[in-house]
Amino acid sequence: MPELHAGDRSWSVAAGSNLLDALNSAGVAVPYSCRAGSCHACLVRCQQGEPQDAKPEALAAERRAEGWRLACQCRVVEDLSVEVFDPLRDGLPAWVAGCDWLSPSVLRLRLTPERPLRYRAGQHLVLWSAERVARPYSLASLPGEDPWLEFHLDCRHPGAFSDAARQLQAGDPLRLGELRGGALHYDPDWQQRPLWLLAAGTGLAPLWGILREALRQEHRGPIRVLHVAADADEHYLAAPLAALAAAHPNLELELLTAAELPAALAQLRLVSRQTLALLCGSPSSVEAFARRLYLAGLPRNQLLADVFLTRAY
Repeated sequence: MPELHAGDRSWSVAAGSNLLDALNSAGVAVPYSCRAGSCHACLVRCQQGEPQDAKPEALAAERRAEGWRLACQCRVVEDLSVEVFDPLRDGLPAWVAGCDWLSPSVLRLRLTPERPLRYRAGQHLVLWSAERVARPYSLASLPGEDPWLEFHLDCRHPGAFSDAARQLQAGDPLRLGELRGGALHYDPDWQQRPLWLLAAGTGLAPLWGILREALRQEHRGPIRVLHVAADADEHYLAAPLAALAAAHPNLELELLTAAELPAALAQLRLVSRQTLALLCGSPSSVEAFARRLYLAGLPRNQLLADVFLTRAY
């Protein structure tokens, strides 16, 4: 049986054991969210030995060369020594620039990093609380325009990170982990094509940045934004979205409650086979959007989606 080493601890594990599970079951706390190699919350650095990596392409080559691996995607096949991501040592310091409520359940968090962070609209970033709780969140800010990094936190349900975030005040420190490019982005080559942005809940966060990026690049095709919320009070960006729609004749805005969604989807029709659709929200909402778009004739390669998974940590 292979020996697994972490810090000052060593123990035997069954060959082929998932590295994330092996560490957490032994009390070596490694955070995780998606278990699919997307969120990058479960970073560990290999010091000796090499695990079997099911998704090596999920990390940049330079990160892999430094020994970093995603524990959720690795299996222990030989003696292995690792160190877990330490936000104090490996993370980028940041401070709270602002923290306020956009709706009864959506908390807006704005952070100022120690040094400028290069990113594009639609990417997500792992945030570490002072209690060493990690959670990946999509960036809602627009690079080159917003002087902060902005995140929209869904606080409807208890969670270790969201509970800690409720107590944050301006000037409080946090740490930033891995910056990750999800499926969502804006491509300047799309300028003439119809663009649909469909979001549920705080799935609107990355699409808010992408919408403003598209408008900044003078997108000429029609843009349709559809936001689904539990109730009317949770359309937390209704006013700024309406202001953009008033200023841009090619932008159409539709705000729906969850109860109104089935009827609206039944009426959904493509305006063009060239339409591009960007979806974000819970698994069930993204599945509902995608199913209706497929039935409406949207080619699968013209649909980009990020799914938000909820965890109580």
